[in-house]
Amino acid sequence: MDTGILILRLLVGLLVAGHGVQKVSTHLGGKGLQGGTEEFRADGFRGGALTALAAGGGQIGSGLLLAAGLLTPLAATGTIGVMTVALTVKWRHGLWVQNDGYEYPLVLIGTAAALAATGPGGWSLDAALGLTPYPLWGAALALAAGLGSGLLTRLVLHRRPAPADAGR
Repeated sequence: MDTGILILRLLVGLLVAGHGVQKVSTHLGGKGLQGGTEEFRADGFRGGALTALAAGGGQIGSGLLLAAGLLTPLAATGTIGVMTVALTVKWRHGLWVQNDGYEYPLVLIGTAAALAATGPGGWSLDAALGLTPYPLWGAALALAAGLGSGLLTRLVLHRRPAPADAGR
């Protein structure tokens, strides 16, 4: 079981971190901080470069923590939070990814919640540091805090359409 959890942690954690790297740099096919800023503005968010830096930093940090199996409930919370924001952006397109839907963010949210519930496994920094097992209520807290922080971010940072655009 530890091998499976390790593979899952590495896959999801490194993909989330890589997605964050793309938001703030030209590495891994990213368009640099300017590209990340433009992406957020195109999706209706205010805040410019600071928003892109916060999102990219959150993805990098939570992804690397998840991959390492370090502070797993906190890593899951961060991953769930940033992916909840992504889900809200893609919501209007429906579920399926081929229509630019929210399928992929939903899978990452579910995977992070599952890792918070199962724990990081024996091959993790949490286990090496004696931090495991985490209580099951920690998974519920990670899910609630992640979803709540993502929805709050959307509420606070998303621009309302201008009155002239409201009918479109």
